[in-house]
Parts: sequence; structure tokens; C-alpha cells
Amino acid sequence: MADAAIERREAIRRLIRSRVISTQEELGELLGSEGYDVTQATLSRDLARLGARRAPRLEGGSVYELPDAPVADTPDGLARLHHLVTSIDDADAMVVVRTLPGAASVVALAIDKGRPEGVLGTLAGDDTIFLVPTRGTRPGKVAKTLRTIWKKGN
Repeated sequence: MADAAIERREAIRRLIRSRVISTQEELGELLGSEGYDVTQATLSRDLARLGARRAPRLEGGSVYELPDAPVADTPDGLARLHHLVTSIDDADAMVVVRTLPGAASVVALAIDKGRPEGVLGTLAGDDTIFLVPTRGTRPGKVAKTLRTIWKKGN
């Protein structure tokens, strides 16, 4: 029984990595076509055990991804997240980055790992990131840097 669960989870990993899967129902049908008969409860447990999460899509909706999905950790990698960012504004002491719903934590983590020049750190909500510049760095300069990075992603 344990071997069957391990094989099923490997099939789930492979499917999530190889195609866009938006719902558990869709994933269940794909597994069924490969000979795995799963209930919604089993599928939910498997997804939780794998650490699968829902990530927002540019087209709307969301898609399943695994925690070992690559996170952008360079400015070039950060550019690939341009489709998740909707606006960048600066104020007296910080930069506010708006994202698609649910994408702020992914973008903030990428900013923190990519360490663009002038960024001290981020704080993310659901669709808003507050970004604090390093001492002596103007928020407008950081906002311009981010706009340049994300423009390259277009």
C-alpha cells in the first residue's frame, strides 16, 4: 500500500511539473488516465504531503506548483516574474509593489533572494508588497530599478 502511495505521489509530481493543472478534478482525471483511481480526499492529502500550492496565473485563476519550483534568485530570474506585477509606486520612505491576487509572497521572496541594488527587505500581503530601501537609497531609485528589471521580462 505504501508503495502505491509513493508511486501515485511521483505521478502527481510529474504531472504538476509537466503541464498546467488548475483544479484537483483536472489532476484526478489525469491520474485516472494513468491508472490511478483516487478520491478527492486522497488527492488533497497527497497534495498537502507534497507541499503543493496554488500560484496565480497571468490569465487569471491559479495553477498547482511544487515547493521545489525554482524561485528567481537573480535580477534576470526576477525579470521572469514581470507578469505577476501590476504596478510599482514610490513614496517618501518605501516602494509599494502591487501584484496579481495571491502573488505578492512569491514576488517578495524573489526580490529578497535576487537582492536588487538598494533593497533592504520586503513585507508581503496577498497582492501588495512594501519594500524598504537601504539607508541613503531613494525609494524612487529602487522603483526605477525594479521597473527596468520587469520591463526586460516583457
